[in-house]
Amino acid sequence: MIRLRLSPGDLERLRFAYSPLAEVAESLYVLHSGQIPPLHRGWFDHTRTRLRRVDTQVLRAVVPAPRPHVASFLLSGAREPPTSIDVQLAAVAGCGAARLRADLEVVWRGEIPPETKRVLEHGGGPRIAEALRQYWLVAIKPFWPQIRAVLDADVAYRATRLARGGIEALLTDLHPELELAEHAIEVQSSAAGSEHKLRGDGMLLVPCVFAWPHVMVDIDAGNPPSITYGPRGIGDLWPQARPPKPNGDALAALLGRTRGAILRAVALPKSTSDLAAELNQSMPAVSAHLAVLRRSGLVSSWRAGRRVLYQLTPLARSVLAASGTRVTTMTEEATEDGESYRAGLHVTGRLHRRHERPSRPAV
Repeated sequence: MIRLRLSPGDLERLRFAYSPLAEVAESLYVLHSGQIPPLHRGWFDHTRTRLRRVDTQVLRAVVPAPRPHVASFLLSGAREPPTSIDVQLAAVAGCGAARLRADLEVVWRGEIPPETKRVLEHGGGPRIAEALRQYWLVAIKPFWPQIRAVLDADVAYRATRLARGGIEALLTDLHPELELAEHAIEVQSSAAGSEHKLRGDGMLLVPCVFAWPHVMVDIDAGNPPSITYGPRGIGDLWPQARPPKPNGDALAALLGRTRGAILRAVALPKSTSDLAAELNQSMPAVSAHLAVLRRSGLVSSWRAGRRVLYQLTPLARSVLAASGTRVTTMTEEATEDGESYRAGLHVTGRLHRRHERPSRPAV
């Protein structure tokens, strides 16, 4: 078990942050493991042909799989929701040789292979950052708007839980292996038990779609303490089915073609401008349709920074299901291919030094 002792200052400074670089690192781990979870097969099908453009030699040297660790420098730079990949890659490029070597020695358990040594000796941080940038451009950036929509929706949900029930309500469904007990966050882990007293500087909660189904704790001295977890709604990220033909569209017959298209489009949270661009409609027209759908209880809305986002309500999901449109629910997402969310923790024994991945050995 990993136990994080919290001071009042840590609780007051608990906040959310997004990490594009964590999506890069975790998706690379998924690729290099050779085991693509069902939830991410749609992404893999769209991405695999583009991977010929990236420096796979460098990427495999710094994110090998399956290994029990991920380098802590790959989590650097996340501070708040608007964190940009450019800021994080600049931090990687600026990492000194000693920091890179120390983190990669942990990844490789002390025996750094020749390929990784060559990367460190010929290019180091800048070379690693450039390889990560190439990968970001072909594998994550094209999907970042929809990934960001899932993160926004998850943070909105958890902010509501925090407002209604406090920190305990926020943390209780963050992950099955995590709980709040006596001013401490406890994370079940197969690693040796450890306890860490935080410094009162707060803690980051970092949703990461490619972290699912794991939860990770990073208490590296060079990064703010953080917990990285899989957000809600991942099942809606990579649609598997094409929209029905107009003459066979029961939803369009019920609501009208445009409102039906809007309803299908907001399985992930989207703004009026997102929908206008996606559906080739004017913003005033989309806004008018959204107003009708909202009054009918079919979409909900909330503000995320400067944007207002819209998403399906449970009623709308029922309507879509009745019309023959499959929209993944949280229960289906957690039990894809008969594996429960908790059972997903048994797939790998990956654990991180100062970035520990709780799991149980495969059985």
